[in-house]
Formats: sequence, structure tokens, C-alpha cells
Amino acid sequence: MSKKRILYVTQEIFPFLPNEGVSTSVRRLSQGVQEEDKEIRVFMPRFGVVNERRHQLHEVIRLSGMNLVIDDSDHPLIIKVASIPKAKMQVYFIDNNEYFKRKSTCLDMDGNFHSDNDERAIFYCKGVAETVKKLGWKPDVIHCHGWMSAFMPLFLKKMYANDPHFENVKIVYTTYNQIDEGEFDSRLIDKLKFDKFDESDLEIMKDPTVSNLNLLGMQWADAIGIGSETINDKISSYIQDAGKPTLEYQDEETLITAHQEFYNTLLNENEDLDE
Repeated sequence: MSKKRILYVTQEIFPFLPNEGVSTSVRRLSQGVQEEDKEIRVFMPRFGVVNERRHQLHEVIRLSGMNLVIDDSDHPLIIKVASIPKAKMQVYFIDNNEYFKRKSTCLDMDGNFHSDNDERAIFYCKGVAETVKKLGWKPDVIHCHGWMSAFMPLFLKKMYANDPHFENVKIVYTTYNQIDEGEFDSRLIDKLKFDKFDESDLEIMKDPTVSNLNLLGMQWADAIGIGSETINDKISSYIQDAGKPTLEYQDEETLITAHQEFYNTLLNENEDLDE
């Protein structure tokens, strides 16, 4: 029987960004799951603070070259890849000079939220979906980590709903205790409606905050994960009311085993539906 495939769509992963929070969790999880019995792929944005020379990033020409439309403007998609030799893993990077060249992640040098973070997140999620299709690699589970991946469940459920490449895929969105005071461009809903989303799909984002983007990710996901020991009350209340399969916070000792069991449960549900 072929290995099940898990796609990790993450805001960050160690060693490319500091060994903390999302970065640490996704590194341990993806490596541990791969070492058990799953085939994995990992994607993250190519933030300008990622040292390309030290980590030996190189462009994958056959995957690069397409344009993604954001708010009626074309933006070139560049795909880069690097290895984590100790883990025998490759990480794919979504890049674009306008969105990711700056020497920061989501906050500028003065700690201010980047005014185009909404477009950067949209570009990132679209870029992952299109690149996975181009790779010809069909995932069984797509596991999103951190708010920059939060548009992914919406896109998969609506924009790619009839795409056979993502047929029967299970989507997990894991929320973390990240910055939640950031506000996106007030035109965010208009930018998304350009991709033919209904306004009813985007109700949560009428107040375009990071906290609400987390809620959007959980709303459209099939299952929810909690990646931090503590999360804010608004998100905690939403999870309790959502009634979706939820994986509670796991420490280092239980992280891999708990996720393996969680994935297997979700995948068994898929198999039951196919019978």
C-alpha cells in the first residue's frame, strides 16, 4: 500500500527562521511524521530574512514562471527549494520580489504590521496550490500552520472545489498564539471577491484582523489543531462551538504520535466514504 501524503503549508520552519513557536513545531512534526510512515512536502514563504546562501536555496525553473493575479494585478511566482540534510527533507519556498524581498517577515523593523500582509498571504496560498498541482503530487491531508496559511482552506473549498487534484483531501488548520493585533487592508474582501468568492463566504473578514483570519482558516478547514499552550479567548470559544475534530495542544513528547493518530482518523473517514 502506498504511503499517505501530508502537505505542510506553514508560515515558517526551522532552520530557515528562528527555533521557536510555529517554526519549531512544524520542523519536529514534519520530520517525525516522515520518519514514521508518511510522504511529506513542506512549503513556506521565502521571506527576505531567509539567508539564501547559507541555506543553499536555488530556483526551480520548471515550477517557476507563472503569474498569479492579486487584486487584478499580475505577480510573478518564483519557486525555490532547499534541503534540511539532517532531516532528509526538502522545503519549497514561495517567492516574489514585491512581496517577499524585504528583510523582515510580517512586521517591519519598527514592529509595524506590513500594510500588504493580506496580499502576501493570498499570494502564498495561491502559490502553494498551483505549485503542488504542477509537481503532480496529490496530497491526502493538507495541514496549514499559522495565519499566513489561513486562506488555504477557503481556496481549496471554493476556488479548487472541482479540481481533481484536491479531490477528497482533508484540510487541517492549526492556530497558534501569534500576533493578533494586526489589521489588514480594509479592501481585503474586495480583493478576494475578485476571485469570485461570495460575500457570504467572507463574513468573518468584514473586520479584517489577524484574529479573524484565524477564524476564517478554522471555518473552512475539516479539522482544527491547537499549536500553542495558550490561545486567545475568542479563538478558544470558536473552537468549542465549531464541533469539528480538534487536536488539542501537544508537547514535544506526544506531538508526533498524536498527529499520526489524528491524520489516520481523518484518512479512515475518507476511506469509509469511498466504500
